[in-house]
Amino acid sequence: MGESVKKKIEKKSRKIFKKRPCRLCKDKAKSIDYKNVDLLNKFVSDRGRIISPRITGSCSRHQRMIANAVKRARVASLLPFVKIKEGLARRRPRREE
Repeated sequence: MGESVKKKIEKKSRKIFKKRPCRLCKDKAKSIDYKNVDLLNKFVSDRGRIISPRITGSCSRHQRMIANAVKRARVASLLPFVKIKEGLARRRPRREE
């Protein structure tokens, strides 16, 4: 293939995505309270991990605030560190010999 054909293929395959506006900037949130568990649950996955700003659409400033609030809520036992799905064993049972 020629050099120009590769460039055309690369240009076609790139998709431009619109940056999602920050949900907290819209609400003009000055700070995020770690006791507001309903808000924090929107930024935590079903496994208990903090969702990346690329997916949630939050700006870097608010993402830092979210991360700190989630970490504080975990220490205060308002949010779990890890959510274990029901029906799954935590670890394999030991083999008895």
